[in-house]
Amino acid sequence: MSWVHRLIGGGRRRLAVSATAAGLALVGSAALVFGITAQHHAPTPPASAALPTTRPASGSADAPSSTTASTGPVLGASVPTVLDIPALGVHHDLITLGHKTDGTVEVPPLSDVAVPGWDRFSPTPGELGPAVILGHVDAATQGRGVFYSLGALRPGDTVSITRTDHSVAVFRVDGVDEYSKDTFPTLTVYGNTPDPQLRLITCGGPYDPETHNYLSNIVAFATLVDSHPAT
Repeated sequence: MSWVHRLIGGGRRRLAVSATAAGLALVGSAALVFGITAQHHAPTPPASAALPTTRPASGSADAPSSTTASTGPVLGASVPTVLDIPALGVHHDLITLGHKTDGTVEVPPLSDVAVPGWDRFSPTPGELGPAVILGHVDAATQGRGVFYSLGALRPGDTVSITRTDHSVAVFRVDGVDEYSKDTFPTLTVYGNTPDPQLRLITCGGPYDPETHNYLSNIVAFATLVDSHPAT
């Protein structure tokens, strides 16, 4: 399986997925993982870390449109260059990912599973909407990937992203969830948001050795809370 992003209204800042592709808008076995023997030991987020159910799902009928004025900070467009997640010990340059000819999103190269990538068809981190960053969980030849411990993030943890305009966008984690790939909540993850948000995504959950595929995705949701000049 693979991700399928669709733009609506011709604007790249708003993400939507066609009805036929909704069930495919997630990370598959060939995308973010080559399984290893101990892959099922990657941290799994507990129910206490889940995104609050009182928060409307992005893109739902009850969620504000991304055209609604944000009440918090909003930054201009600027390509992200470095990802920092202090709670996980992650500090790494970001690469920029595009889309394949079939419309599915590219993923970071398996030649180095320590490399995270930003989907350039999502907003830049700090802009209005959900910026999307992908990372591998592991690889057979390299062991743990950059997002191996993504499920260990907790609400209140921070994620900082340095941008080419020499600013740093600071996000606070709202929740971390595990979703079965069979019931992936496309709108919750990729739908429009009323403020600048961030999605960190990898594979997770049980591993099927016959198909060489994780059965779930781990998604961390975060909201922009601050910005400051890069030092």
